[in-house]
Amino acid sequence: MADQTPAPETPRARDFIRELVADDVATGRFGRAPATRFPPEPNGFLHMGHAKSICLNFGIAREFGGTCNLRFDDTNPFTEDAKYVEAIKRDVAWLGFTWDGEFYASDYFERLYEIAEGLVTRGKAYVDDQTEEQIRTNRGTVTSPGTPSPWRDRTPAENLDLLRRMKAGEFEDGARVLRARIDMAHPNMVMRDPLLLRIRRGAHHYRRGTSWQVFPLYDFAHGLSDAIEGITRSLCTLEFKDNREIYDWLVREAGFASPPTQIEFARLELDYTVLSKRKLLRLVNEGHVAGWDDPRMPTIAGLRRRGVRPEAIRTFAETIGVARKDARVEIAIFEHAVRDDLNMEVPRRLAVLNPVKVVLTNYPEGQVEQLEAQDYPHDVPRTGTRTIPFSRELYIDRDDFLEDPPKKFFRLSPGNEVRLRFGYIIRCEEVVKDAAGRIVELRCTYDPETRSGGANSDRKVKGTIHWVSAPHALSCEVRLYDRLFRQPDPDDVPEGQDFLAALNPESLVVIADAKVEPTVAADPVGTRYQFERTGYFMTDVVDSAPGRLVFNRIVGLRDSWAKELKKG
Repeated sequence: MADQTPAPETPRARDFIRELVADDVATGRFGRAPATRFPPEPNGFLHMGHAKSICLNFGIAREFGGTCNLRFDDTNPFTEDAKYVEAIKRDVAWLGFTWDGEFYASDYFERLYEIAEGLVTRGKAYVDDQTEEQIRTNRGTVTSPGTPSPWRDRTPAENLDLLRRMKAGEFEDGARVLRARIDMAHPNMVMRDPLLLRIRRGAHHYRRGTSWQVFPLYDFAHGLSDAIEGITRSLCTLEFKDNREIYDWLVREAGFASPPTQIEFARLELDYTVLSKRKLLRLVNEGHVAGWDDPRMPTIAGLRRRGVRPEAIRTFAETIGVARKDARVEIAIFEHAVRDDLNMEVPRRLAVLNPVKVVLTNYPEGQVEQLEAQDYPHDVPRTGTRTIPFSRELYIDRDDFLEDPPKKFFRLSPGNEVRLRFGYIIRCEEVVKDAAGRIVELRCTYDPETRSGGANSDRKVKGTIHWVSAPHALSCEVRLYDRLFRQPDPDDVPEGQDFLAALNPESLVVIADAKVEPTVAADPVGTRYQFERTGYFMTDVVDSAPGRLVFNRIVGLRDSWAKELKKG
């Protein structure tokens, strides 16, 4: 089977593609089990749009007892690389899927060339001496037919001779191309004698070296590769709808029995980001992000480094479903899937991102208590406790104190009481400032009768805040990652600007000296937590090291953008 993860306990709702596949199975249309494939071009890293396609193709194979191949559509020697192949395989496996076969379009070059010769012999293809620019110009418009090439009526023998000489490397790049001979007045412009093969003399292909001189174009290689592999349903996004006719024409003319059928579905358009390889490449190459695995990137590598779990991505893909029409998806739906997944899985810890010192003036100097803390809240089906040190000097978050608080501010303020999480009730007695007027210390008293879990722990106060023991806390770097763009549609910018004008300057805020409780010291790199009242975090798998803790914020506890959007 294509996926080793357990099947869901309840049947998932069937979308229009699954309905078609179910009908295929019921009628035995293809005479074989459903066969799908995920066919990325190895010219970059996979992103969330690919994740949707991965979940769809592998999911259908799993649900209907079929197979799913991983095929690399590697027909462009100038942009593809083995490093992308390895990255893609790593991402698909990380998402939880196992492919039934691993294939490469470049391994089909000989077979594709044989098909090309067959088309030429039967008068279905010809060698054109026009430049690609001339071919584009002479293709016509949606309202006017194209102009036939002056070489369109060469004999099959002439075309076969020229094609073989192209393959032998006799001609320079751009001197000749092979075109299908269909209809220059066809209402679908894709069918106006599309290009099939072009010369790339001496080009170095990462798998074929420099031995191959004529490379197939996408339309020629894609459908025929599906047919060679016995794929039943070719699942493509809507931009390939017009290409369906050439897909069907080629597999039919090549003589495949029971050929695959292409189905189109809406691609993923996700708010506050871009899912175009060209745009993602600009972000990387121009230094707007730190690389393909920058945690702000919508790449699988970036999401993995940020701390998102594959379960959340699969849930998100199932939640948004498969549609027939393009529509933007709110990023809040994805963030909800991430929170919902992490909430049930990760332990709670105390961390103070913007620390200010608290001194408990009536707490015995030198005394240290060990307080019991719950790892999970009561509504999570996991259990566990830990002990955390409590001492005379603490850190609380600066945002949890106001010297002149507004009404209904239930955190710490002069003369006001709050409960320390898992600890005691404290009261602020004095505020200490430096020469610049900045608060540097809060002097408080604690009520020793109010220890959490003690006999008098039920004394009520309106606020509870988090803290860490100052002598025991670990210093750490915290990276607060946020949405990469300031607006839902990054392309919606004033005339004369491009999507980069919508970049969010606060998509990364680095806190150099935050404080976290000492219990995290022994945890392996890549451990995820909920920092209570703050958000979900993971130790960075690249930059964390012994003695240097670096935490990435995966997602906040709530959608902090909702309020900002209402303001706007």
